[in-house]
Amino acid sequence: MSVNIVLVEPEIPQNTGNIVRTCAATGAKLHLVKPLGFSVEDRYLKRAGLDYWHEADIKYYEYFGELREKYKNNTFYYATTKAVNVYSDINYPEDCFIVFGKETAGLPEELLFDNKEYCIRIPMREGLRSLNLSNSVAIVVYEALRQDGFSGLKDKGALTKYNW
Repeated sequence: MSVNIVLVEPEIPQNTGNIVRTCAATGAKLHLVKPLGFSVEDRYLKRAGLDYWHEADIKYYEYFGELREKYKNNTFYYATTKAVNVYSDINYPEDCFIVFGKETAGLPEELLFDNKEYCIRIPMREGLRSLNLSNSVAIVVYEALRQDGFSGLKDKGALTKYNW
């Protein structure tokens, strides 16, 4: 299964670096919508992504509408704490896009309202603001991949000195 992760105006380089690593490990494509709150040359971004940066498929866009227009026939889901739908209740189609907002503000409410049937949330305790962005991306990406049986991913590990 092919999954696309969209970060709209991400602000914290370490989060984006961690997401780059998740995308590299899963084969998910990463779409970054400007303005970015950091330089892609940022040492914290590179450190968090470690040596996975070159393994990730990353695209850049000047604004969100540019991305939506380019992929107008694809399904988009919007991750938000304000949604009614739980992320694990969705059947993610091939080449879907999962959109995450900036760390301090999330996605614009107008965008959420206009796409309310495609808004998803990760359940959490009452009274807490949100999960970390990179953790949220990993949770949702792995659910989409789980639904497809982790197709294309290595599903067995091995010890270096011993056989299981």
